[in-house]
Amino acid sequence: MSNGIEFRQVTKRYGGAASPLVVKGIDLVVPKGTLTTILGPSGCGKTTTLRMIAGLDAPSGGRIFIDGHDVTTLGPAERNVSMVFQSYALFPHMNVLQNVSYGLTVSGVAKDEVTRRAHATMDIVGLAGYDLRLPSELSGGQQQRVALARSLVLEPSVLLFDEPLSNLDARLRRSMREEIRALQQRLQLTVAYVTHDQSEALAVSDQIVVMDAGLIAQAGTPQELYEQPASEFVAGFMGEAMLFDGQAHADGRVTLGPLTVRARRPVAAGPVKVALRPEAWQVVAPGSGALDGSVVKFAYLGSFQEITVATALGEIFVVSPDASRPWRAGEAIGLGLQERSVSVVAA
Repeated sequence: MSNGIEFRQVTKRYGGAASPLVVKGIDLVVPKGTLTTILGPSGCGKTTTLRMIAGLDAPSGGRIFIDGHDVTTLGPAERNVSMVFQSYALFPHMNVLQNVSYGLTVSGVAKDEVTRRAHATMDIVGLAGYDLRLPSELSGGQQQRVALARSLVLEPSVLLFDEPLSNLDARLRRSMREEIRALQQRLQLTVAYVTHDQSEALAVSDQIVVMDAGLIAQAGTPQELYEQPASEFVAGFMGEAMLFDGQAHADGRVTLGPLTVRARRPVAAGPVKVALRPEAWQVVAPGSGALDGSVVKFAYLGSFQEITVATALGEIFVVSPDASRPWRAGEAIGLGLQERSVSVVAA
């Protein structure tokens, strides 16, 4: 598969040579026709990386390729790249058709062709019949669709999203991420997508790139990153894993306190970190599981419960699908362990 986007040892610093690097020599590949999410904590360099793909920021070193062409020194208008911003950046005095048409109009495309392409793109994103509406007359989800149509109408080689759903409520966010993913797959778009939301990244991505302090900590499929994190940072960042000190043995066993688990990937004997996710635990009767404890606090969240349990390992955060079970602080509880949600990484 050819590469839609490729970084080769790309660096970025703001200021002179003495300024610290924000992006520290990364190699990044987004295969053509796929969606890659760049994920990481604030300040990790993910938005700077996206802006360098768009041509809004020039790299301090390294090379950037789009569809096999070196675009390192090209400006945004020369890259055939479109970007959907967090704020949508719609023109408030223009109606929907004018907003969607804007890029084609300023590029000198014939008026009839502009209207045809704008209407075709509006149909794709579910905005047929909204031609004369102003942005102020639209919901947040509809404004998001206008911003998406304005980018798609330019028929870009690469489509970039910078935190596109952060301004939407939870239900609309879920709906829009499904629409973006379906659209990307139907049109075979090459997409780089920046978010801080792990569940959003897991839901839409062919590949997730986790960044930490200007470096790529790990890249892989959503399942690989969630189930086989390569480091303590990735294990702690993907989901809500709790990290415990453990000891790996030559026979593949890993012990932590009273528990023994099996490493799912080879790990050298010696000290390790064990990541236990909230869903790894199964609530059982006291004395019948891997670990006993007492309830510290709990919260009912409709379809599941969150329970904090005091154990020999310390306090453990548990997500239980049994929302009907009432609990009391101090009540005895047993915990079974489902090893599919256990990850072992080097200490």
